[in-house]
Amino acid sequence: MKYIRAFIFALFVQVFQSFMDRFKFLVAFFIFLLLGSAAFAQDTLPKFSVTNAGKNRMIVGWVNNYTLVKQISIQRSFDSLGIYKTILSVTDPNAKQNGFADTKAPNDHMFYRLFVVLDKGEFVFTKPKKPIFDTTTTVSIEEPVKKVDSIKTEPPKPPGFVPSVYVFTNKEGYVFINLPDASQKKYHIKFFEEDGSPLFELKNIMEKGLTLDQANFFHGGWFNFELYNDEKLLEKNKFYLSKMF
Repeated sequence: MKYIRAFIFALFVQVFQSFMDRFKFLVAFFIFLLLGSAAFAQDTLPKFSVTNAGKNRMIVGWVNNYTLVKQISIQRSFDSLGIYKTILSVTDPNAKQNGFADTKAPNDHMFYRLFVVLDKGEFVFTKPKKPIFDTTTTVSIEEPVKKVDSIKTEPPKPPGFVPSVYVFTNKEGYVFINLPDASQKKYHIKFFEEDGSPLFELKNIMEKGLTLDQANFFHGGWFNFELYNDEKLLEKNKFYLSKMF
């Protein structure tokens, strides 16, 4: 009887250890699945995120898994179905991770979307979304020191200057691109500093009217541009952008 009890006890211990080993394996496997799901849950284009970081800072971010991207423009609107205005075209659309801090939004419930131009002229408009509050992180950005000029004067125009009908500064102070036949042509525009150094380029423009935010140009002053259809130069001109930021 004594040996039978010892045998039963040993058998129970063995079964219990086997059960615990399997239990540990299941727990580890479950954790692995959770971590894997979290990793793959990160939004990739055409999905993107819009986070309200506080103090009127809307962070638009995305992960790019496309092989080749020619252009990514961030657009903003008061209404999800309304007119969208391009506020920025990124300088490196093929970057794996990218984003932009919109500090000029009229309110914290604007709608945002991305205009993505792929290879061979294909393009995608992402689904619009509104900012959500980020409760996990705190973003701290120093406020720029604003310099107020007591007297505003119009800049002197270069001799013989004639404003372009295609690229010009509108009454709101934004750079406006007017290309009524954009859908039938292959337009692209190169922007330069006043000294001729390259600034950025818009490729495969599909929109008849396109508004560029001042944040694209970093400062006020004169800027040069070259408008092309395919590789043919159509216009080489300049425009003046007031310093309003």
